[in-house]
Amino acid sequence: MRPTTRSASPFDRANALRLAQQTFDIEAAAIVGLKARTGEAFVNAVERILGVTGRVVVMGMGKSGHVGRKISATLASTGTPAIFVHPAEASHGDLGMITPTDLVLAISNGGESQEITVILPVLKRLGVPLVGMTGNLQSSLARHADVVLDSGVEKEACPLNLAPTASTTAQLVLGDALAVPLLEARGFKAEDFARSHPGGALGRKLLTLVSDLMRSGTEVPQVPLQASFGDVMREMSAKGLGATAVTAEDGQVLGIFTDGDLRLLIETGADLRALTAAEVMHAKPRVLQHTALAVDAADMMENHRINSVLVVNAEGVLCGAITSNDLMRAKVI
Repeated sequence: MRPTTRSASPFDRANALRLAQQTFDIEAAAIVGLKARTGEAFVNAVERILGVTGRVVVMGMGKSGHVGRKISATLASTGTPAIFVHPAEASHGDLGMITPTDLVLAISNGGESQEITVILPVLKRLGVPLVGMTGNLQSSLARHADVVLDSGVEKEACPLNLAPTASTTAQLVLGDALAVPLLEARGFKAEDFARSHPGGALGRKLLTLVSDLMRSGTEVPQVPLQASFGDVMREMSAKGLGATAVTAEDGQVLGIFTDGDLRLLIETGADLRALTAAEVMHAKPRVLQHTALAVDAADMMENHRINSVLVVNAEGVLCGAITSNDLMRAKVI
């Protein structure tokens, strides 16, 4: 026998828009309500997590579990070691993943998820600190927790007030609210974030150094002060960077000569053959330390509308050159 299906009502565009806007209002109100209730318990939770020598073990069932996975990922990527353990699997062996040096963050809107409540006494016996995130302060989770974070909402955005919507938004925001003071307290920097995201664009920008991408050795165009104009042009043509450094005997950068400088000289009608590098160069050119980030090179090129930058070591000796093409190939820009 085929199951009966209800005929769908004609799609009401105006009602769809009204429900969407109502959802925004309900969920925004839920977040504002969190702010009003956040106080000592929240600070205590942050202090507890900071004092843990192990990991934050996040648990949650259903939609709370999905939120928990996101919270554990956020914590782990911002300096707080964290993992997600499924409560049902914990009852069948995965409790062995939790040690007394860890802290459990258990998430349940109603606070009575059977898969969580069944392991609460075990966590107590293990001596594992427990932070409960729940919308029911009279629940089993709240009674067992050392610290309770109130994630309660007045109502769900779901018109039936059944599907977790506003409540999961509140949990998600509360998780972010935990992560932010934790990362600041740990002195977490952008470079630390990049180290845990080496494959992304941010990682490339914050981890790639000028020395990783620069031309070096014989690839770097350079001439001495007394070089003839012909020698300057030959060096520029051979190295193909559209410029050459002018250096002292000890390798110190004294100046630069570029394709743009050449065009200006031609317009003056001067006898170029009689000129030397010292006479045509721009003194004290912009340079970068080889330890600078590649993104700093990109910023310098953009700000000064140039296509290449000379690179020096700590002593100011020329050691490389980097171009906008080098940065694009490395996907820094």
